Amino acid sequence: MARVAAIDCGTNSIRLLVADVTKRDDGTVWLRDVHREMRVVRLGQGVDATGLLAPEAIARTRAALLDYANMLRRKGVEAARMVATSATRDASNRDDFFSMTEEILGAPAEVISGDEEATLSFVGAVADMDPDEGPFLVSDIGGGSTELVLGSGMEMEAGRSVDVGCVRLTERCIHTDPPSAAEIDEAAGFVREALHTAFQTVPVEKASTWIGVAGTITTLSAIAQDLPEYDSERIHLSRMSLDQVYEVVERVLGMTHDERAAIGSMHPGRVDVICGGAIVVRTLAEELAARASISGLVASEHDILDGIAFSLV
Repeated sequence: MARVAAIDCGTNSIRLLVADVTKRDDGTVWLRDVHREMRVVRLGQGVDATGLLAPEAIARTRAALLDYANMLRRKGVEAARMVATSATRDASNRDDFFSMTEEILGAPAEVISGDEEATLSFVGAVADMDPDEGPFLVSDIGGGSTELVLGSGMEMEAGRSVDVGCVRLTERCIHTDPPSAAEIDEAAGFVREALHTAFQTVPVEKASTWIGVAGTITTLSAIAQDLPEYDSERIHLSRMSLDQVYEVVERVLGMTHDERAAIGSMHPGRVDVICGGAIVVRTLAEELAARASISGLVASEHDILDGIAFSLV
């Protein structure tokens, strides 16, 4: 058994998983959570428009990472891996970010490709699923990108990352509160165009079960269940029919900022970008309904963090 730490720094949030990982004699791996934490730091603030990581965004990320580094020391972590995804791939001043991470952790964060991001998300998401429910389509909707991965068991068959996410769509398309019909249509058009590119690589028509990971999906699940506060245990492996997906997205898109902020299960850092993420979810649901034998969506709390942890043993 090894105690490991996984850090995922995306466009909207930076997340930490400390876990004990055991590799069995048959080659399977078992993971036990020790600590999970998420901070919204909005590293990708303005990257889509400027191509630069904002100094204040780097400062927010640095503050969170300092706290994480202290947690690693207190928990006796033996091995750690930090990956950085969409925002840093796109930023021309990413060296400033890497210098900061190396100063704090002793090694720079790894910039992983969209394909590797997809693979890690898939491994983490399907670990708790019954293999007989496969093939699985895993969607990871982040701040700057969305990954689609198809596979069976723990084996990935095909994956693709596209540049649509909750932060990127919000900054591009959503300028009124609540978003106007024209803004929603424009955003959905961007998503549909990107998804059609992904479908050329990922044969989604083979999928039997759709699994969604990351904050947009889990928040929509919490809202659909009318949870008074965020409850990971009730959200993990919860299921929504496609009609329930459409209904909860419609609810969210019709709310003002203040109404969204009043939802007990909504993280404050997600209030202003959840509409962009919800548009990705609804558009993907519509496309899957037309292309695959998909009847609903499984929300998973386990994702790229778990995949990173598995990669350390």
